[in-house]
Amino acid sequence: MAVTPRTRGGLIKFRPAGPGSRIALVAPASPFDRAEFDRGVARLTELGFDTVFDDDVFAGGPIVAGRAADRAAALARACARDDVDVVLAVRGGYGSAETLPWLDHAALRRTRTAVVGYSDVTSVHAFLNCHVRLTSVHGAMVAGRIAAGPDAFDLSSWLGSLTSTPLGELAPGGIEVLRPGEAVGPLFGGTLTQITASLGTPYEFLAPPGHVLFIDEVGERPYRVRRSLTQLRQSGRLSSVAAIVFGQLPGCDEPGGTVTSRDVVADLFSGFPGPILFGFPSGHTTTPLISLPLGVDTRVVARDRPRLVVEEAAAG
Repeated sequence: MAVTPRTRGGLIKFRPAGPGSRIALVAPASPFDRAEFDRGVARLTELGFDTVFDDDVFAGGPIVAGRAADRAAALARACARDDVDVVLAVRGGYGSAETLPWLDHAALRRTRTAVVGYSDVTSVHAFLNCHVRLTSVHGAMVAGRIAAGPDAFDLSSWLGSLTSTPLGELAPGGIEVLRPGEAVGPLFGGTLTQITASLGTPYEFLAPPGHVLFIDEVGERPYRVRRSLTQLRQSGRLSSVAAIVFGQLPGCDEPGGTVTSRDVVADLFSGFPGPILFGFPSGHTTTPLISLPLGVDTRVVARDRPRLVVEEAAAG
């Protein structure tokens, strides 16, 4: 009898993928520009992937790409296809959380399909990682990143996150140590507003004790960042975190930089017992996005040469 591969933290690993694999494109959140979609598909084809999608991926709307039940059904169908190894979100925006009531835990567990995305797709990651107990990838999507090419996303980490080989050391420039130290634990997280919006719902972000928390955000003024971080702390979600890694948080400073998101983080977490890094380029970034596998043991080194070391693969 085959043994289902699992991470050290007990999450089921998704099936490995790479050039030659088939990618299903889905739109669980907002609608997108068709020309950008076509450029992204062409880029994926150049990389050696076969892409498939249903016509409902083009469903329009002022905020979301069609009815929630339809978006959920498309996501579930894509994950269930035997000939699909990766389900890739076209873009974020808003709406992924609306699909969760229609998703089936057991079915997603059986498929072991890699789901890739960031931003609003954080809602799906939290559901997969914390409730389905399946790994996923906080990585570049079709619109805005893959369509734009290597200046917008780091291809090596995107491809590497889908394989059965650990990514290893990630030490991009611009990372700052806010609290020194070193810690290791399974990596969970995503966009701050999506994490806090999940609290109190059946799909809430509920990572295991000792995890490494990654926090991304974009376009939120410092007081809003502080409010969300305070909510997260008062919910008890930070009491058992081993380390925190913040993204670049672009657009989260006051005009003129009179108050910055970094100031907020440094103040709120001045007494945090574990290491804290600030400025890691994953999610919303001003530099090429580095993709991160979620649910796998990741070492945070907050010393002279700050870095992450992804010690295990999310695929197996």
